[in-house]
Amino acid sequence: MEPLMEDEAYNWREVVLPSLIPVVPQPELERETGERRRGRDIVIAIDHGPSSKHAFDWAITHLCRLADTIHLVHAVSSFKNELVYERTQGLMEKLAVEAFEVAMVKTKARIVEGDAGKAICKEAERWKPAAVVMGTRGQSLIQSVLHGSVGEYCFHNCKIAPVVIVPGKEAGEESVV
Repeated sequence: MEPLMEDEAYNWREVVLPSLIPVVPQPELERETGERRRGRDIVIAIDHGPSSKHAFDWAITHLCRLADTIHLVHAVSSFKNELVYERTQGLMEKLAVEAFEVAMVKTKARIVEGDAGKAICKEAERWKPAAVVMGTRGQSLIQSVLHGSVGEYCFHNCKIAPVVIVPGKEAGEESVV
């Protein structure tokens, strides 16, 4: 994979999340630090696989706290395939509701066009998050070396935030697509 050029443009589409999530005021936490009251941005790279869902669950359970905002990012090869866009939008809506119910965090979502690794790094540069979270695809070491890995690419090229690569729950799970 090629390194991301700073001036390289890319296409993206905002995802309008459902209005089912109520608007709540920012929590007043007397004994907390300013950062905690302000909240942090956390980028979570998602796709339709079980490892991605496991990474999302891990981030919501172990990383997110009140007043944080999670940014769901999904990379597609082309916006011309409306079916993929609609399924991804549905997935993001479901995850946004789950994030609010479990951790009471706000969610923003974006579908980006292009190479997944480059798109995730570009979104990290845009949001300057506290962390970038992603799952593994369950490839063996040899497959990962031969084909490359989005997680590995982000690990080496995302200089703005730490990259957390959450291993899959069990090796060999099939995709939910």
